[in-house]
Amino acid sequence: MAKIDVQMVEDIAVGAALLGTGGGGDPYVGKLMAIQALQKNGPVELMEVDEVPDDALVVPAAMMGAPTVLVEKIPSGKEIFKAFDSLQNYLGKEIFAVIPIEAGGLNSMIPITVAAEKKLPLVDVDGMGRAFPELQMVTFHLYGVSATPMVLADEKGNSLLLNTINNFWTENLARNATVVMGGSVMIAIYPMYGRDLKKAGIRNIVSYSAKIGRAIREARKNGDDPIEALLKATGGYTLFKGKISDVQRRTTGGFVRGEAHIDGIDQYKGELMTIDFQNENLIARRNGKVVATVPDLICTVDAHTALPITTEGLRYGQRVFILGIPCDKKWRSEKGIETVGPRYFGYDVDYVPVEELNKG
Repeated sequence: MAKIDVQMVEDIAVGAALLGTGGGGDPYVGKLMAIQALQKNGPVELMEVDEVPDDALVVPAAMMGAPTVLVEKIPSGKEIFKAFDSLQNYLGKEIFAVIPIEAGGLNSMIPITVAAEKKLPLVDVDGMGRAFPELQMVTFHLYGVSATPMVLADEKGNSLLLNTINNFWTENLARNATVVMGGSVMIAIYPMYGRDLKKAGIRNIVSYSAKIGRAIREARKNGDDPIEALLKATGGYTLFKGKISDVQRRTTGGFVRGEAHIDGIDQYKGELMTIDFQNENLIARRNGKVVATVPDLICTVDAHTALPITTEGLRYGQRVFILGIPCDKKWRSEKGIETVGPRYFGYDVDYVPVEELNKG
């Protein structure tokens, strides 16, 4: 069984922030929490999915809300444990292990913090293989797993237990509560058994995140091109290279929504890319033509360092490299596309895989 130490946390934070496609929260605060928990409690066991007993209870721990809010509203550090413990008490059964709900900067770090403090293993699996903005946008939902009972907790000490009739109701009620609680909360959600996790989860996401972070780190250390290393580690496609000329961003309804305009540089000089986002990047157009859409991953990184840039971190004048990465095949099912495809987000566009849009 692998162990997550401080260096691996650094690598996971970078890799998961990339896979978060702009969302999932900036990893910085979460990374500090995770490193502090590891220094206090020692390394966390990283467990393979198949090692989880079928009847063992597993719970994802995460942040919910608008990542822009977290730039100013720092977690107290206690709210995730309140959510986690409250859910365990309600269920009346010991939680066997923690999992990340998504690959995102902050949301890759919170489960490590919980695992370290509670001395529980972290399972190498999540429900997205990337990040998505809404609670029903997980592969667990595709396999009929209920999001509730779930608990939300804020930094003021409030907590809320939800039981809902379906996962869309969970999203609506929890999102409104999140707005009232200050725009961001910590949650324990989608309690499930090992047997469900084995069917519904996206495997090896934590080790994949670490591999991406390590590839970028080693390339920079050895004087190699980190962008090349990133493309090789992810099997991604080059979509664009340019300079951010405009970012329109607003925090509304518990999300960060907006678009980024990028003027081409080098081989893309004279061209224009626009990326629309709702916490995560949803659709990328080059000169008005769609080159990638959800559920495939649209990732923005610094053109020199290959370090990922979240949607709340986009700034005028940044030189960026945009890559597209094929999503997990679970998302390419009919129900997957219905749940997270471009039409769900209001775009009159059919989903076409990124590798088909970028042939040759």
